[in-house]
Amino acid sequence: MQASAIERVETIVLDVPTIRPHVLSVATMQSQTVVLVRLHCADGVEGVGEGTTIGGLSYGGESPEGIKLAIDAYFAPLLIGADTTRPAVIMDRLRRSIIDNRFAKNAVETALLDIQGKRLGVPVSELLGGRIRDRLPVLWTLASGDTAQDIAEAEAMIASGRHAAFKLKIGKRPVQDDVAHVAAIKRALGARASIRVDVNQAWSEAAAKRALPLLAEAGVDLVEQPIRAHATAGMARLTAMGLIPIMADEALHGPESGYALACGQAADVFALKIAQAGGLTEAKRLAGVAQSAGVALYGGTMLEGPVGTIASAQLFATLPEIEFGTELFGPLLLTEELLVEPLHYADGCLSVPSGPGLGVQLNEDAIAALRRDRDSRTSVITPKLVAG
Repeated sequence: MQASAIERVETIVLDVPTIRPHVLSVATMQSQTVVLVRLHCADGVEGVGEGTTIGGLSYGGESPEGIKLAIDAYFAPLLIGADTTRPAVIMDRLRRSIIDNRFAKNAVETALLDIQGKRLGVPVSELLGGRIRDRLPVLWTLASGDTAQDIAEAEAMIASGRHAAFKLKIGKRPVQDDVAHVAAIKRALGARASIRVDVNQAWSEAAAKRALPLLAEAGVDLVEQPIRAHATAGMARLTAMGLIPIMADEALHGPESGYALACGQAADVFALKIAQAGGLTEAKRLAGVAQSAGVALYGGTMLEGPVGTIASAQLFATLPEIEFGTELFGPLLLTEELLVEPLHYADGCLSVPSGPGLGVQLNEDAIAALRRDRDSRTSVITPKLVAG
């Protein structure tokens, strides 16, 4: 086996508590389940990636357990022995051999680019065309479900200088109650903060048509995925109302879906998520579609831990425009620190590391304490296990 070949594939499921319940229309999160993928090369170089989703299967078609199973059973046999100096060749093979599984593919590609960056001594951003910025604006999501608590949380964030833009998770209550909740928060914060809302597909088109004028009157700056992902024509009709910028999120599954939405004028903004796109390369292609079509960009998150967050940041740092900023706050929602050196958040921004690869190092003690299989350790795939 050549020195740059993958010798072992390791997948680890971590259960990490959150600082408070995170209430979405599709789930209420008390913790986040993080899937880490570690690719070990014969010469000792290692790359790490992350495949993380929200609320098990309540958000989409991949669960943390499914991501791990897919990588262990189907990705690993294709990865063992592969030459990591050719990450594009490896990803092409995976895409030809494995349909969908975008979150798993993103985790593997992130680990491959981490390895390549370490070998070349450059950040992942340089492998994606080179960074334009070293800091990214980051908003905070208010998702306790309680108006007074959300206002207090936002006031604390503004006072500390950590965030001045907020996204509200709504869609679980009747439309009039959601609008009243949003309007009260905007009144309390006034011009000191930008307010956006994420409905996570919870409304019908009729409900959205009732809500949009009220949200516009309340001073909301952006509405994310108000209706079902497949309702492209409905999204186009809401966008055509011209009241508030409409953002597509769950409707986006890579550059092809982005092209269809752009052709249908079904969104003003795309939420760019490396996991939903199927990896950093596909997310870069999706960004190109948006830029060519005049669709604005927003750096989205699947509430990843620090590995997925910084992988996203490495890509977002290369984009010429990211008009609506990012929501790369996932690590701040976790009670435990998964890195040796925490990511740096200050003045409403996240600093993008400049070290080789992703530029981060895992906190091995924290990983060992939080891994779900800490009593059985069955997550390492070796050449012996996949032989034959």
